[in-house]
Amino acid sequence: MYGKEKGITAMHTTIAGLNVEIFQATQTAPRAAVILCHGFGAPGDDLVGLGPELARQVPALRDVRFYFPAAPLELDPGFGDSRAWWLIDMMAIQRLAHDEAAQREFRKVEPEGMPAARKAMLALVQEVAAHTGLPMSKVILGGFSQGAMIATDLALRLEEAPGALVVLSGTLLIEDVWRAKARARAGLPVFQSHGRQDPILPYRASEWLKELFLEAGMQHEFVPFDGGHTIGQDALLKLGDFLARQVTR
Repeated sequence: MYGKEKGITAMHTTIAGLNVEIFQATQTAPRAAVILCHGFGAPGDDLVGLGPELARQVPALRDVRFYFPAAPLELDPGFGDSRAWWLIDMMAIQRLAHDEAAQREFRKVEPEGMPAARKAMLALVQEVAAHTGLPMSKVILGGFSQGAMIATDLALRLEEAPGALVVLSGTLLIEDVWRAKARARAGLPVFQSHGRQDPILPYRASEWLKELFLEAGMQHEFVPFDGGHTIGQDALLKLGDFLARQVTR
């Protein structure tokens, strides 16, 4: 989607056992850290291009350090770098597009493998904070699709709230747990975007997640767009403005 292209320089490293690409447009100490997780079936560097694109669009983000962790599970080594945070029942996902009862059931259950992904991401976030010396208020979590789900889950469970949450084409999971934990996140800035014609994670499900954020009293910005399971260009522009507001507070 927004993977590495010619001219993009990102440093590859390992943090808390995860392969990570890091991008910062300057060599100064970072004013904030943005951790963005890719979606199911994507290569580990799928979102790396977002770093330079956002820094180009918004000068305030040039001193922000972007982290792009690769999910721990390798799906099929015979077809390139296809990875996942946890395995997905694709037949169940297909039913979501036209079956609201399936959507309601989907949002109630914790996927098998999600606890392991949560543990891995928690270790990464803790190491990023320790290495940069940044407080949690300057660490922003986010992701696309499945990556947005693990970012949301972690943002709600951390002992200390992150600086903000970015949900790109995500959806509602383990509703009872998230709803209970969201009460402690009143005031958390949240950026959420979703395509109205998303054939994989239905738009209606994004509205359920939006309602949870609003009911909890979070500072919520919602950017719908005409499109499918992707990151809309208008959403990307508004995401840059959102991040700039958070890192310059």
